[in-house]
Amino acid sequence: MNFICDVHISIKLVKYLVAQGHNAMHVNQLPQKWHTTDQQICSFADSQGLIVITKDEDFRNSFFLKRTPRKLIRITLGNVSNDDLIEIFAKNLSTIAKLNIELAFYIELGEAPVIYTF
Repeated sequence: MNFICDVHISIKLVKYLVAQGHNAMHVNQLPQKWHTTDQQICSFADSQGLIVITKDEDFRNSFFLKRTPRKLIRITLGNVSNDDLIEIFAKNLSTIAKLNIELAFYIELGEAPVIYTF
């Protein structure tokens, strides 16, 4: 799978995903780094087939109103530790892989995962 992590997601998650055999990058690896707009992130992710990982509710709104980004994971746990975040992803990677065949999906990873597909 291919991921891009938004600015408020730790680079440690990127490193974990890469160690698990996935392609992952952080928005700070883009030319405009943390100045990259949400719209630019969505366009880049959609054109490259990337799954966006974010804590930002603006991406959720964009997904439901504009259908971009097409593949979105939103973390709804607030200030979760890096270890806890990685553990959550470890528990949910197989579900994410199954959803990745869909044209579009939205997952909220919080107390209990919430999933929408299109």
